[in-house]
Amino acid sequence: MLKALKEGKRDRVSILRYALSALKNKEKDLGRELKDEEAYQVLRGLIKKGKEAVEQFRQGKRDDLAQKEEKEIEVLESFLPKALSDEELEAIIEETLRELGAQGPKDFGPVMKAVMSKVKGQAEGQRVSELVKKKLGSSLS
Repeated sequence: MLKALKEGKRDRVSILRYALSALKNKEKDLGRELKDEEAYQVLRGLIKKGKEAVEQFRQGKRDDLAQKEEKEIEVLESFLPKALSDEELEAIIEETLRELGAQGPKDFGPVMKAVMSKVKGQAEGQRVSELVKKKLGSSLS
């Protein structure tokens, strides 16, 4: 944040203050310092809200506000661990399917739980769900 202040990047400073405020509020709620994964979860929540706002702004024909939200999302994402590529994620899913002996749609729940524990915030649940369904040959929606 200090670097952004010194460089005069007001938008970035504003976004960082917003994120720090959300992190501090979560710490107060829990009564302790956040673990890394908890901090990432707070940031992911802010990103999710931002993506929903972008969608709403686009529906309301407010591209200027949508672009502003997208820039905020980009800044927040820079603080998260690198997301897994589809190939990396598919490899983890394949490995998990072999480990669990999963064969069909009925195994979806246990596979999702196992995969999500392995990727720990490096992939969105919706993306994981879609790939698991595809791998299981599932018609779940």
